[in-house]
Amino acid sequence: MEYFKWIPELVLEWLPALLALLFGIGLVSGARYLLLKRWAPPPGQGQMARQLLVTALVGIAVIVFILSLPIGDAPRGQLLSLLGLLVTAAIALSSTTLVGNAMAGLMLRSIRNFRPGDFIIVNEHRGRVSEKGWLRTEIQTERRNLTTLPNLYLVSNPVTVVRPSGTFISSTVSLGYDVPREEVEKCLLEAAEHADLIDPFVFVMALGDFSITYQAAGFLEDVKYLISAESALRESMLDSLHRAGIEIVSPTFMNQRQLDQERVFIPRPSLARKDVTSSPGDSRPEELMFDKAEKAESDAKVEHQLEAVVDEIDKLKKAPSDEEGKDRGKARIEELKQKKTELEDRMREQAERKEAESSDEKKS
Repeated sequence: MEYFKWIPELVLEWLPALLALLFGIGLVSGARYLLLKRWAPPPGQGQMARQLLVTALVGIAVIVFILSLPIGDAPRGQLLSLLGLLVTAAIALSSTTLVGNAMAGLMLRSIRNFRPGDFIIVNEHRGRVSEKGWLRTEIQTERRNLTTLPNLYLVSNPVTVVRPSGTFISSTVSLGYDVPREEVEKCLLEAAEHADLIDPFVFVMALGDFSITYQAAGFLEDVKYLISAESALRESMLDSLHRAGIEIVSPTFMNQRQLDQERVFIPRPSLARKDVTSSPGDSRPEELMFDKAEKAESDAKVEHQLEAVVDEIDKLKKAPSDEEGKDRGKARIEELKQKKTELEDRMREQAERKEAESSDEKKS
């Protein structure tokens, strides 16, 4: 029994350190639950600051635990020095990328060249913006996949942003010199109009050794359906040229089969005009391709509307006016406050929905 007498002494000696450890774990876990889950901010508002606060609490808990260890001053100082060296080394190794991406994120937020929901093209990457953070930007591609791009990459490479107000789309086709240019331009203009493009036009892009390259283009208003519109334009070009009896083959085209000289290479199925336009109730592939980007765009619109409402309330409160103007101003302020409450409720619902979707993805 005398052999176990040292156990109570050891427990009493390590009790402060164990209490400090348990307290630190409870403090960090509670702060993480309250700040990042229970009282989670709307997307893009204070998320990073709360994460940094939780990280700082972890560092404080580790330091308190080391200070409460039942060891001498010299070993305790060595542990603190080792901890400082590890933190310094981690910061030094990651500072180039981390600080670079953070500064790039600050730059992107200041110039505001694109926002959630916009269609962007960066080198071989193409898609709609689904998230825009301080360190990285996420886009949803045509395959509905999510691609994360570091902000430093976006700053270092040209970014093409499809304007929400509309853009020009085009497609090219190569035809032989034996086909009259006027006839080709007529067919391609008809195809662009049938694809619901505004102000269509045709360019002669190149005079090759064996063929002429034509480009049909037009203005597209609804850029959300950019991919479907590009496909519809190509379909219309194909159908229009075939209806006019124009073969889309190169003059160097060869076929080893012996065929009649009057044989033309146009599909035999019906050449009746195909209606490529969609009614408002029809679903399009983009609605499923860019579902997350659509939600991000909706969330961003609510956030911008809330900012505009808050700015207008502040201006009305500061604006000098007479008695009649004050009455009108008070009525307008009450109306804006009600709208502000509705927008804040929507933002909370969006934050809860985003948290639920994130937890579902983690479970799956």
